[in-house]
Amino acid sequence: MRKTAMIDEAVAPAGHYSHAIIANGLVYVSGQGPVDPRTGEMPATFAGQVGQTLRNLDTILRGVGTELKNAVKINAYLSDVANFSEFDAVYRNFFADDPPARTTVGCQLVDIMVEIDCTAILPSAA
Repeated sequence: MRKTAMIDEAVAPAGHYSHAIIANGLVYVSGQGPVDPRTGEMPATFAGQVGQTLRNLDTILRGVGTELKNAVKINAYLSDVANFSEFDAVYRNFFADDPPARTTVGCQLVDIMVEIDCTAILPSAA
């Protein structure tokens, strides 16, 4: 079974894609950026952008019945890999224990410093 999910409380997609796809007990969340869905504003600092991006992922996950603690794989894209240590420090606040598998790469991003996607377990399917 494959089901698309659009979450009202999340930032509207910037292109033609779903917030998430639910399939076979897993949730695949599209890459999210650092825009605050309530204000439309974006933090000015790199650490602020990482935190907001992770909160945005959590909003989508909670909207489909799971949460960040159920993430099994994170893919993070940084506009500057020199910010890796700062990224990792903020990330640890969200995944203090038993962090998911993760890939972090440097890439060209447009007007943002970080984008993150994830795959998580949907507890109701377990």
